[in-house]
Amino acid sequence: MSLVVGRRKGRRRSGTEPPRCAPWSEPQPVPQGRPPVPAFSLAVLPASLAPWVADIADRVQCPPDFVAVGVMVAAAAVIGRQIAIRPKRQDDWAVVPNLWGLAVGPPGSLKSPALAEALRPLRRLITDAQARYEEHRLAQHIRVAEQKARRHDLARRWREAVAEQTPTEALREPMEAARRDSPPVEQRYLVNDTTVEKLGELLNQNPNGLLLFRDELSGFLHTMERPGHENDRAFYCEAWNGTGAYTYDRIGRGTLHIRAACLSVLGGIQPGPLERYLREVFAGRGNDGLLQRFQLAVWPDGGGPWRNVDRWPNADAQARVTEVFQRLTRLAPAVLGAAELTPDEVPFLRFAAAAQERFDAWRGDLEQTLRAEADHPVWLSHVAKYRSLMPSLALIGHLIDGVAGGPTGPVSGGAAARAVAWCEYLQGHARRLYASVTDRAQVAAALLAAQLTHGRLPSPFTARDVYRNEWTGLTEPRVVQGALACLEPSGGTGRERSCRGTRRPLALFGEHRAGSLFNAARRIWILSRPRSTGRR
Repeated sequence: MSLVVGRRKGRRRSGTEPPRCAPWSEPQPVPQGRPPVPAFSLAVLPASLAPWVADIADRVQCPPDFVAVGVMVAAAAVIGRQIAIRPKRQDDWAVVPNLWGLAVGPPGSLKSPALAEALRPLRRLITDAQARYEEHRLAQHIRVAEQKARRHDLARRWREAVAEQTPTEALREPMEAARRDSPPVEQRYLVNDTTVEKLGELLNQNPNGLLLFRDELSGFLHTMERPGHENDRAFYCEAWNGTGAYTYDRIGRGTLHIRAACLSVLGGIQPGPLERYLREVFAGRGNDGLLQRFQLAVWPDGGGPWRNVDRWPNADAQARVTEVFQRLTRLAPAVLGAAELTPDEVPFLRFAAAAQERFDAWRGDLEQTLRAEADHPVWLSHVAKYRSLMPSLALIGHLIDGVAGGPTGPVSGGAAARAVAWCEYLQGHARRLYASVTDRAQVAAALLAAQLTHGRLPSPFTARDVYRNEWTGLTEPRVVQGALACLEPSGGTGRERSCRGTRRPLALFGEHRAGSLFNAARRIWILSRPRSTGRR
């Protein structure tokens, strides 16, 4: 076989002339990134909480979603196992109003200040409980000193009686009275960093339940992945129910029976760590339903244009919320009309007639959605936890209304309507929460489009230049390639399979139409160089 070498015909291309490529295709709309979410409405809150939440959101200049979720979870932790709700008319299915809340937002979205303000009424209860504990501890020290002196005196008298061989029956009763008292137990509402073994002891001391608060919840989630903490996830999943007991059997600690495992959880997290965690979990790392238990998970849009708000807080609204929380600690089930069948069961309320009809209709729609399987299974697994969310929110709202001067007795229709509105609002946020799993390429394409729009990449650049910046959602080569493939038909990036005048095959991407992704005056080229299969 002979090889014929001839002179190339046609006009030569100069060194500065750009490669000649085929015309760009017609641009299409840019793929949408994360799904939109509904705006928060203060109407879903009890009337005694709404002005206070609005005041905080205005002064902090943060989304009201963060504050509302924080205060509802805090109220759920205070109510705890004092009163439950039985959502059906006759069934014994009981729901303890125990809630897990998650505030998702980028750095600087003011999650921490919002959650700190939302927990202010709870902090007041903590301060009061600590003051009572110090008083009891001081009184106990005095009693211990008195009992010590009394025991010494009784011991002296006992030795004298034995030496003189006199009867000692008269000394037995004072000796029984001089036994040591048990130390006082501090009433706890909040924990931050604890092992599950110590948490079990605290739950025995506080059977009403506790609130676990972590400002950055990513640390809490990754703590359960450390060696030796494999069982922590199972414990937290069971403590979410708030209705059952739990038993530890350890060689060193022995056996610990937790009579009532009831734990609320609240925290914030950034989109990047959350999406990485979600991808790891749903890729087979252990989808045990822990993330789905964060029923009050919100990922709101930005707070809009910033305003400098410098004024005094609404003292009346703050005082009213503080009083509501203090009254929630002293709920009297009999006064509220709650039924208590046995001492071992949690007192409970049921829905009023109108509220029962609303719950039945809402539950029917939810079950139809779950069984139709028309949505992504990941989203459906989250929404399936709403079966207990709606009754919990209705009970919490009803009890807050009751201690604020509203009606008591069965859960009202107004509280049930607000709970249904909460669930509809949270469903939209759940779609955004799991978008990185349900539609990963589309979300990454929108993130890449935003970076290109702000001019944060050189021209030209490679796919490696994208993921080496470690932008949120664009840290993996496979994700970046998927984003480029998703943007190609939109006109935001165009691909030319063969370009004349280049030394080796190139895949070119770039903006090329006014009204597409970028400014038409700015041409961005993305060079993706496939591996060469032969010599140049």
